[in-house]
Amino acid sequence: MSRVLLGVAGGIAAYKACELLRRLRDDGHDVTVVPTESALTFVGRATWEALSGHPVSTDVWTDAYEVPHVRLGREADLVVVAPATADLLARAATGRADDLLTNVLLTATCPLVLAPAMHTEMWQHPATRANVATLRSRGAVVVDPAVGRLTGADSGPGRLPEPAEILAVARTVLAEPGVVPAAAAQDLAGLEVAVSVGGTREHLDPVRFLGNSSSGRMGWALARAARLRGAQVHAVVGHTDVAGPPAVEVERVGSTAELATAMTRAAKTADVVVMAAAPADFTPRGSSETKIKKSGDAGLSVELVQTPDVLRGLVEARQDPDQVIVGFAAETAVDQAQLVDLGRAKLARKGCDLLVLNAVGHGLVFGQEDNEITVLSRDDDGATLVDGPYAGSKDVLAHRILDRALTHRRRDTVQR
Repeated sequence: MSRVLLGVAGGIAAYKACELLRRLRDDGHDVTVVPTESALTFVGRATWEALSGHPVSTDVWTDAYEVPHVRLGREADLVVVAPATADLLARAATGRADDLLTNVLLTATCPLVLAPAMHTEMWQHPATRANVATLRSRGAVVVDPAVGRLTGADSGPGRLPEPAEILAVARTVLAEPGVVPAAAAQDLAGLEVAVSVGGTREHLDPVRFLGNSSSGRMGWALARAARLRGAQVHAVVGHTDVAGPPAVEVERVGSTAELATAMTRAAKTADVVVMAAAPADFTPRGSSETKIKKSGDAGLSVELVQTPDVLRGLVEARQDPDQVIVGFAAETAVDQAQLVDLGRAKLARKGCDLLVLNAVGHGLVFGQEDNEITVLSRDDDGATLVDGPYAGSKDVLAHRILDRALTHRRRDTVQR
């Protein structure tokens, strides 16, 4: 259990922080809420106290003998501010200490996650952009807002990300503090990342298809990690029931052929290409325009043909020598040694720079929040390098994969 301090600034999105608080507590964390006085206009003190199980204060004078403005910051393992309004960002960036929350921000030595929410014009204003840059330069993790409905009839960038998204970042920071400097430094800024997500569907008729068990969680985790670290992210998304992160450009596809076309197009301008989707390997030779009906007791025979090899096609079409292509391989192996052998053969066939191995099976990998990966690559002499296995949440592992991709890109750039 970690001690999390949840700061809440005064914006209409404060109501979403109630769900974030509930989710943090469901994870087993001890959560103390520190709202601003204006935040209590939107959600009252009694709500925060009931949901957190702790008393709530907005000033430094309540229980002054406990010196709360110092104690709370020192004791916290993580500070999350959601929503972080334009006013809160400005006060934090300039070191103001005029209420309990801003005092805590000055005394906390733990990681800080800020989730801004405001109208589009305020988010895009040079003053706010400068404040965000200042906070990042001091080590804060800033989650870019989503695009969507704002107060009133307005829509655009500035919407608070959904609580599940903020929770995903908080979980990652708690599990792997090494993510913080990468996110704060925006070490992928200026790079474009193309990532494929989910499974494909090969239709037999209008209502039936061949597919697989891919949930899309790993692909979305990679998109989330890349965006958090400053990359422009284009996600080519097949079938998934999992919501994606904010501030990501999404292109929807259905079949493996559609995936191949979309990824080839996206890869033309990408610095890093990640084939995290699970494309179907076979497709019916022909698809019926109408629903296939039963006929007596007869069965059904379907001729299948291979689908395009999307990963191999991306490698063959690569024009930028500095582009890094990451593939995934889901294998049913009896042990780690066999998994690596299978991966070594696939790395040679596909020709990608990095190959992420997963041992799959019933209850493993697909649809799960956690995973275990081994990353294969090649040295300058062509020998296979084995990194792993590593176990953890898919969000944490996504950052490890991006670390490897960034290291590979820098190495190749230096060599050239």
